[in-house]
Amino acid sequence: MRIHIVDAFTDRPFAGNPAGVLLLDGGFPDDAWMQDVAREVNHAETAFAHPMSRGGEADWALRWFTPVTEVAMCGHATLATAHVLNTTGAHRGPVRFATRSGVLRADSAEDGSLTLDFPTAPLTAAAVPPGLDDALGAAVLSAFDTGPDVGDLLVEVADEETVHALRPDLPSLAAHSTRGIIATARAADPARGYDFVSRCFFPNVGIDEDPVTGSAHTALAPYWSERLGRTVLTGLQASSRSGRIRTEVRGARTLLHGHAVTVIAGDLVAEPGA
Repeated sequence: MRIHIVDAFTDRPFAGNPAGVLLLDGGFPDDAWMQDVAREVNHAETAFAHPMSRGGEADWALRWFTPVTEVAMCGHATLATAHVLNTTGAHRGPVRFATRSGVLRADSAEDGSLTLDFPTAPLTAAAVPPGLDDALGAAVLSAFDTGPDVGDLLVEVADEETVHALRPDLPSLAAHSTRGIIATARAADPARGYDFVSRCFFPNVGIDEDPVTGSAHTALAPYWSERLGRTVLTGLQASSRSGRIRTEVRGARTLLHGHAVTVIAGDLVAEPGA
């Protein structure tokens, strides 16, 4: 069984967000086996996909596992899966994925870039939880719930410098959301090529800091589009690996644009049931 390690939301190796990708011949194996594989890969997510019957609403079924649990939505591993399908010839052209978050679509362009069509996260203003400032290590200006699929608390802090300087207390941070915290601020200088900056901390699903998070941008895009008055924006996720995502809000759907690079392709010899 072939396994690929793909860096997503980047056009060069060793940047962006790495994901494991396994294309399966039949249905999904036992959940415990997929969790073991994800733990072994030990990246933020490992994606498992298998082809579906022709003529249905989707072409491939897709699931995502962190090293400790299955998640309801993942952008970068979806981008990585679409990249593997295109580069290996397993699927050509637009691909529709059946997932726990509904049908997600990925389109490829001639330059190798990919566009994901995801549901826009519903943002609901929330009170800043007591103790969050201390756990995050910065004053929170406002907070928003991102809905059940994303499961994060989106918080705005004072400025871009504050986002870069965050050193959160992760065990304390875990008490304040289902999955984690998205910390964001307006870009200090849009001439640098991005409109807002973010970092994402997900201790509840075994990810201290996610390098580049597609699903978070389904919340970041509408948040900053409303404030900046534009539907097309570029976000910088300021992790140590870093990555940029161009976003486009289209009402109930948000488009996420990016590249991906295969870094490793090899054989997984531990077969299901072995």
